[in-house]
Amino acid sequence: MLSIIEQIKQGKLWDFHGGIHPAENKDLSNKSPIVNAGIPQELVLPLKQHIGSKGDIIVAVGDKVQKGQPLTQGDIAMCVPVHAPTSGTITAIEQRTTAHPSGLSDLCIVIAPDQQDTWCDKTTYADYEDRDPAELIDAIRLNGIAGLGGAGFPTARKLQGGLGNVDILIINAAECEPYITADDRLMRDYAEEVIEGVRILRHIISPKLTIIGIEDNKPEAIKALEQHVKEDDNILIRVVPTKYPSGSSKQLVKILTGREVPSQSRSTSVGVIMQNVGTAFAIKRAIIDGEPLIERVVTLTGEAFKERGNVFAMLGTPIAYLLDKFGYKADKKHPRVIIGGSLMGFTLPHSNVPITKMTNCILAPKRKELPLHTYEMACIRCSACADVCPSSLLPQQLQWYAKDQNYEKCEEYNLQDCIECGACAYVCPSEIPLVQYYRQAKAEIWARSQDEINAERARQRFEAKQARMDRDKAERENRFKKAAETRREEMAKTGGDDAVAAAIARVKAKQAAAQSEKPEVKPAVAAAIAAAKAKQAASAQGATSETLPDNSEMAKLREERKRQARERKAEKEAVESTASASSNDSKKDAVAAAIARAKAKKAQQASEQKAPVADSIVENAEVDPKKAAIAAAVARAKAKKEAQQAQQAQSESTSEPVAETEAVDPKKAAIAAAVARAKAKKAAQQAEAQSAATPEPAAETEAVDPKKAAVAAAVARAKARKAAQQAEAQSETTSEPAAETEAVDPKKAAVAAAVARAKARKAAQQAEAQSETTPEPVAETDDVDPKKAAVAAAVARAKARKAAQQAQAQSETTPEPVAETEAVDPKKAAVAAAVARAKARKAAQQAAKEQQNIEED
Repeated sequence: MLSIIEQIKQGKLWDFHGGIHPAENKDLSNKSPIVNAGIPQELVLPLKQHIGSKGDIIVAVGDKVQKGQPLTQGDIAMCVPVHAPTSGTITAIEQRTTAHPSGLSDLCIVIAPDQQDTWCDKTTYADYEDRDPAELIDAIRLNGIAGLGGAGFPTARKLQGGLGNVDILIINAAECEPYITADDRLMRDYAEEVIEGVRILRHIISPKLTIIGIEDNKPEAIKALEQHVKEDDNILIRVVPTKYPSGSSKQLVKILTGREVPSQSRSTSVGVIMQNVGTAFAIKRAIIDGEPLIERVVTLTGEAFKERGNVFAMLGTPIAYLLDKFGYKADKKHPRVIIGGSLMGFTLPHSNVPITKMTNCILAPKRKELPLHTYEMACIRCSACADVCPSSLLPQQLQWYAKDQNYEKCEEYNLQDCIECGACAYVCPSEIPLVQYYRQAKAEIWARSQDEINAERARQRFEAKQARMDRDKAERENRFKKAAETRREEMAKTGGDDAVAAAIARVKAKQAAAQSEKPEVKPAVAAAIAAAKAKQAASAQGATSETLPDNSEMAKLREERKRQARERKAEKEAVESTASASSNDSKKDAVAAAIARAKAKKAQQASEQKAPVADSIVENAEVDPKKAAIAAAVARAKAKKEAQQAQQAQSESTSEPVAETEAVDPKKAAIAAAVARAKAKKAAQQAEAQSAATPEPAAETEAVDPKKAAVAAAVARAKARKAAQQAEAQSETTSEPAAETEAVDPKKAAVAAAVARAKARKAAQQAEAQSETTPEPVAETDDVDPKKAAVAAAVARAKARKAAQQAQAQSETTPEPVAETEAVDPKKAAVAAAVARAKARKAAQQAAKEQQNIEED
């Protein structure tokens, strides 16, 4: 059985699945030789003109560059540098639209040519046969050569992958797509240089057989190549039938060798490496002439061009420059320019897109020449696309999955094997742009795969960093541990102690001592605590103290004032709610209130003459004036208290007889008593407010200095508050003698005392309210200064109020003598007290209203 190479040498050819025979239209541009397109006013060079990564820019704006000077550089095989096509100045490095189906922009270097076309220094390898293949491969990479057949794969990377792995070298000269004749004219006009480039490739790859595959529609090119091929070159020229897409890599390998490239693999996997005719020509120029890839052959075709043919165009030349120079006349209704052929090309977004290494054709058809697809229709499932697919795919299924964005299914149906030849769209009766769906799906799949690769790379970096940090931590701990052990060993040898351990022990000992020891009390603090305790003990035992009140007393007073304010507020609300309950005769109540006030004043004057021992102390000449003032203030307070009690007793005698209330219901009496208490509190508040502005007579202040009296009043108020607290504590355990109540029942006496106290408070408040607005004679104050009398009166009123509160607190626990209640029944006394309180409150309210009316008149 003959080997593959022997069968090839005998002229055997194979065929691939599918394929189409479209109109070639190559006669439009293959009749004239290649010409030079000239130097445009501006060159736009994208950094990426190949498959792979971009290079690093090594120039800056404003730099002068020469023809062939590298503009970028890279150290990896998939990075191909870009060179200056001519001499000039770099005017910009910015984003410009590139020749890509997406129409997106990319970073570009813009050069303004100086029209001098000055070359830089060249590096040539005329003796390439004596050079190492690796050196030649590196030279090919540095000269920026990529595949010129349209894919743009870096040539150096492809050659590196084929070293020692391939036995057949194929030069692709099929150029099967309609309209394109760049390779055809290159083989006709530069056949000798093309064959020399093939020899350089043979020297690098060292294959067993070299084949030039060319379609039978290029007879002139076939003759030109045969004239320059020698017998010792071991190069076979194989003419293949014209069939689209026989120029594709996998399909041409199948035709020439019978080997089928596996899915998602390259031809090197079956021992075959393929290079384009234009690539071989560029390799010859780079190795022999030292010229990098700065220009390429571009076909200008289509009926819209006046001058059609093939030109050497500098990379970066704007397409608009070529259209203007070669007589492009746009179709008025449907103007369009296509990069590439009619099947694999794409329409440009605008004409300022530059020429790149992968641009092999500019097609400018008219509307009748290449009609536009009006609209996409529904698939009729005719299977014509599957019949012509050269990769044996299912275009209909792929289109459905791509349209549904089911990219997993697209990969399952081998979308990546699609060569985007456009044969399926060409035969589709529904005019479905299948290739566009495939390109979009491929781009999305590639983007997702890049994201996954980046995520995996990030994960690996994170894990490596974490492992490195753990390793460093373990090393530090081991290092510290070894250092501690070494230190302990040294300390043990020298007989000393470990300094670190000793320091830790000292710290722990200090902490333990601080927790166990109690904080020492300073002498000043101890003295203050002792004094406070002594004061509390003295207050409990009833001891009196002449010192001024401390802060604790003032705090208590503030709390007491707050409590009284809250009570007054609650009482005010209760009085307002029960104000409508009182509707008796106002005249009788006013008369009763006036009588009560008169009697209360008389009782006050009588009680002032019976002042306690403190008054005699004031009158004593040998006593200190300050002490005398204090004693006088205390005496006045006590006198005020007795006057209030007397007024209360007298007001009871002027009220209606209690005997009439014997038949009153106890529940009603209790309700009336509650209402009376609320009204009495409100009347007391009003009386205090009025008394603060109206001076009252003060008989005992005749000889007292106003300043001293004010000081004495303040001291007396403080002492009175303290004495009231002490008296309250004492009254809880000790009862005062009551001579007049020897034969009275204790229970009855207690009830009668409570009734009397309530009546006395109400009468005193009413009398005080009336006396503040009605001037009365004051006999003892004829010779007293009005200002001094006013000050003394205000002090006396304040002290009287405080003393009344203290007396009330004492009286709640100690029964007072009530002579008139010896034979009173407790129930009757309670009812009578309730009735008396109600009438007293009503009389006080009426008297206050009448007084207010008098003041307003």
